[in-house]
Amino acid sequence: MQTETSSYESLRHLGARELRQSIRNGSYSSQTAGLAAGRLQANLAILPEEHALDFMRFCQRNPKPCPLVGVSETGDPMLRTLGEDIDIRTDVSAYNVYKAGELECSQTDIKDLWRDDLVVFALGCSFTFEHALVAAGIPLWHFQENKTVPMYRSSIQTVPAGVFGGETVVTMRAVAASRVDDAVKLSRRYPLAHGAPLHIGDPADIGIQDLYEPQWGDAPPPVEDNVPVYWACGVTPQNALLRAKLPLALTHKPGHMLVTDIDEQAEVPVYQT
Repeated sequence: MQTETSSYESLRHLGARELRQSIRNGSYSSQTAGLAAGRLQANLAILPEEHALDFMRFCQRNPKPCPLVGVSETGDPMLRTLGEDIDIRTDVSAYNVYKAGELECSQTDIKDLWRDDLVVFALGCSFTFEHALVAAGIPLWHFQENKTVPMYRSSIQTVPAGVFGGETVVTMRAVAASRVDDAVKLSRRYPLAHGAPLHIGDPADIGIQDLYEPQWGDAPPPVEDNVPVYWACGVTPQNALLRAKLPLALTHKPGHMLVTDIDEQAEVPVYQT
């Protein structure tokens, strides 16, 4: 196993292609929030072709948590529509491996698991609009502390498709009361990155029992005088895959995204060579 040699801070200046190369060669395996500013980051779901059409229907029916930005050819690990030389087997800093609905392990590449019947789905990620929030002077705790944004199963149900369904997963960012409207307006500009929030305020209203015990990501600091704001999250497909109990499903590890060459301002994903 290769040892990580690049720090988060040392990679902040890199473009998307250089960052992917650092990930591919094993020198970086940590979270990607705040890296490759200006480029769309994506969640991943990789599953056998026999379930791909139902999964695509699931994404179409649930565009807020599952904004589909790219789909591979069956058996092709190269995501040609999202950037130059993206090899999905190696270019994500950490992957989760699920078998029969259980998390078996996390690993830094999936070359040993790749099969000719696998289809890759890339879905927009909220890391994209976070750059806009920071640029507008809205601080984000997890950026500042190199942490992973907290994620929670909510009581908001998705629209099912075939074997896929279940709860919507949300992310939470505590925002100063005076800046909540700004955060809503800014994030609404990014439909490929979940758009505007799903909920603002009391976590109990959307079924979150304890704000300081997220199901994924890092526990946030005390909200104090800020307002908790909740956006739809691309871990929702992982939740659906868990429920479906497929023999094999591969995803990104939450917080460890695919960094594409797509302009994060794009309303539709267009990669220009």
